[in-house]
Amino acid sequence: MKRKASAVWSGGLKEGSGSISTGTGVLHDAPYGFRSRFEDGPGTNPEELLGAAHAGCYSMALALGLEQAGHPAHRIETKAVVTLERDGDGFTITTIDLTCRANVPGIDAATFDAIARATKEGCPVSKVLKATINLDARLED
Repeated sequence: MKRKASAVWSGGLKEGSGSISTGTGVLHDAPYGFRSRFEDGPGTNPEELLGAAHAGCYSMALALGLEQAGHPAHRIETKAVVTLERDGDGFTITTIDLTCRANVPGIDAATFDAIARATKEGCPVSKVLKATINLDARLED
């Protein structure tokens, strides 16, 4: 299975601009630029897209793990905070903080925690990342 995305960039780093598209068309020429990446300007940026991908992947993988353990979830919500830091002359994504809240009837906290932590290591997006991935996963009513 292969998924596709593309980016187009025109101009220099600070004054240039670009757009990002996905093969499904969910994103079509979504704007991004220096201000949306390094300041609070309009548009998207690679880090928030990576965060969305990681949160989505984690939520789905956790749903699978819980279901396989006999505890299907009613709801899973995962938020990701991606930290981009200066690294010498460039930048590095150093950390991704995942915050997950799940409503899972009939599961005890220890079982949930074990499945949540295994999912952090095993979801496909986690496997491809070199950054430190922190997880705060809790059950909700």
